[in-house]
Amino acid sequence: MIIKGKCVVSIHFKLTDDNGQLLEATPDWEPVVFLNDSFGLLPGLEKGLQGHKVGDALTITVQPEDGYGVSDPSLIHTVPLAAFSEVGPLEIGMQFELESEEGHGEQFTVTSIDGDDVTVDANHPLAGKVLHFDVQVDDIRKATSKEIEMGNVFESTT
Repeated sequence: MIIKGKCVVSIHFKLTDDNGQLLEATPDWEPVVFLNDSFGLLPGLEKGLQGHKVGDALTITVQPEDGYGVSDPSLIHTVPLAAFSEVGPLEIGMQFELESEEGHGEQFTVTSIDGDDVTVDANHPLAGKVLHFDVQVDDIRKATSKEIEMGNVFESTT
């Protein structure tokens, strides 16, 4: 069986940036399991997996527009340091989540502190980055009709 259409896929991966820095990796005991062709993965990663079979090991490079998007300058703001008065000592790299007017959680990262001004970035931390996935395809199976209908994996691939 190959990865194509609505199938359930189990993979392990290591994600690195252009400098080879490890950004994320699946634990040995817990693969990522997803319903293919259901927008469960980054579009560039899912596209790169198409046509592969169990046992395949491959490297997939994902450009920003097929990953977490390009960095949007309108999501970078300078706010007064006083807005963080209840947080305690503020450090570059700290992440916070606020609820938007629509009720969604929106995360932002402190990117600089200059006197009484704090620059925050609401872009995804990996927005604008080229991503390199070293992937091992562990399992592929036919999706159940319930999984296809709901767009989620309900059964283990092991």
